[in-house]
Amino acid sequence: MNVAQLNVGYARYPTDDPRMAEFMDNLDRMNAQAERSPGFVWRMQADNGNATDIQVPGDPDMISNLSVWSDVASLGHYVFNTLHARFYEKGAKWFDPMKVPHFVMWNIDDGHIPTLTEAMGHLRHLHAHGSTDHAFGWDAVDMFAWRRCNMAAE
Repeated sequence: MNVAQLNVGYARYPTDDPRMAEFMDNLDRMNAQAERSPGFVWRMQADNGNATDIQVPGDPDMISNLSVWSDVASLGHYVFNTLHARFYEKGAKWFDPMKVPHFVMWNIDDGHIPTLTEAMGHLRHLHAHGSTDHAFGWDAVDMFAWRRCNMAAE
């Protein structure tokens, strides 16, 4: 099993606006670091190398990031302990606050590449039901890790 993640947001300004430059100018660095990180499997990208030009079904103003990792710990290490963390902390500078969940994870079979439509379904499920086996956030990571370890031991 792998874990997929979707992170979405609304940019405060057009991506070519000078106020977005710090974020946009560092996407290649952050994506390259993700690809070199232990546990990285796949990430959604357009011809420009990132996902900012890929339209979210039903919401053309939303920007998305969709990737697959071997496990939650590898994703967590990348998000919170690398260059990415510096940009994650500055997110409010470039993205509007979200009133509903904007990040979701879910388990997938090895080799499965999730679609953006599938990912948005998991995000809607998280919003409607909270963290479950079908869709979860960082708040549920310890619970699910414990459950997987116990199921593997049976």
